[in-house]
Amino acid sequence: LHKNNVRIKIIGDRRKLPDDIVKLIEHSEGTTENNTGLTAILALSYGGRQDITHAVQSLAREVAAGRLAAEDIDEKSIDRALATAGIPDPDLLIRTSGEQRISNFLIWQLAYTEFVFLDTLWPDFDERSLAEAVEEFQRRDRRYGATVGTS
Repeated sequence: LHKNNVRIKIIGDRRKLPDDIVKLIEHSEGTTENNTGLTAILALSYGGRQDITHAVQSLAREVAAGRLAAEDIDEKSIDRALATAGIPDPDLLIRTSGEQRISNFLIWQLAYTEFVFLDTLWPDFDERSLAEAVEEFQRRDRRYGATVGTS
């Protein structure tokens, strides 16, 4: 990945991972941190509720320390406190296996994401499956929360 200018970012609770894995994660992120191509994000020991909880705790510590006023907490400050800070929210979530739930994944970040549900099992997901999902996405009218007829 480094040779191909890909930046690696791992999100999740590293405290639950073995020390040798954390060292590998830190090495991989450090080695690729200045790469400017794609960013590959891997979620290990990650949960959306946990991510929001950690973000709120971090903001609460800022308020307690006097570095942030409670009334200044807004969506942008929460975004900056999440594990995905600096990463754009997903445009498309493809859920395989016929499941129609997000399973505690990127709860905050999926607010305006388009979902495509496929009956295809993950091991069978291929280029054709991806093309099907992208074609479905392209047919969508993305309004980002606005209702039809509003701007």
